[in-house]
Amino acid sequence: MTTVAAVEALTAATTRPRPGKAIAVMPAYNAARTLEKTIADIPPGTIDEILVVDDCSSDNTVEIAQKLGLTVIRHEKNTGYGGNQKTCYRYALDAGADYVVMIHPDYQYDSRVIPAAIELIRLGICDVILGSRIRTRREALRGGMPVWKYISNRCLTLTENIALGQNLGDFHSGFRAYHRSVLETIPWEINSNDFVFDSQFLAQSVQFGFRIGDIPVPVRYFDEASSINFRRSTIYGLRTLEVLARFWLHRLRLWRSPLFQSTKLNP
Repeated sequence: MTTVAAVEALTAATTRPRPGKAIAVMPAYNAARTLEKTIADIPPGTIDEILVVDDCSSDNTVEIAQKLGLTVIRHEKNTGYGGNQKTCYRYALDAGADYVVMIHPDYQYDSRVIPAAIELIRLGICDVILGSRIRTRREALRGGMPVWKYISNRCLTLTENIALGQNLGDFHSGFRAYHRSVLETIPWEINSNDFVFDSQFLAQSVQFGFRIGDIPVPVRYFDEASSINFRRSTIYGLRTLEVLARFWLHRLRLWRSPLFQSTKLNP
């Protein structure tokens, strides 16, 4: 088989319909200028439904999502990034999703990789897939990632890999794909409504024995792409370290944390 033929076969394998329902969920806040571009990059036939959960935006995110024919849920009050994801996952489970892809609608992450992420889960290779923004340092910085964010990401990701026994390239990605069983098992409903929701979720995934992998995903940093400032990033980093401490206290049975005790959903 030639290289071209092999590429064509792989592309066909990741775009043809597969058993199981796939839903993409997008926690949105003031994403009016980027939502349509994010949607346009999703390869046709790979997602059965797209949900946008608007967290009380001040722009016309909802109107654009409706115009695009997407499923829309609008929060009357801002619930925070973690609170937004909770609404996303409740809907996906109730709608019968077998595979759930969470991607920020700010056009920062390349949504063309969605079928590859889903396929790795469908094949039973992984239960959780993260999109890694940092294939190489040069690529990440050239894509516009601020130097301070790159350094803090590397330090925190290294710490998390050691503490959680993983080998992931980027623990803090806004592109994630899950098998349904992950969302049914992890007690994410009690997680924070803030950004540390993501760190809690991954530590919980490790605790409950789910297999986590990653794939490289090109990213774009620009004015409209959502990003927390230095102060919020510092708080997020400290709270992530707290999650790791709680994980090990629970593992060593020195302090039992509800975060790491299963209350399986939808039994």
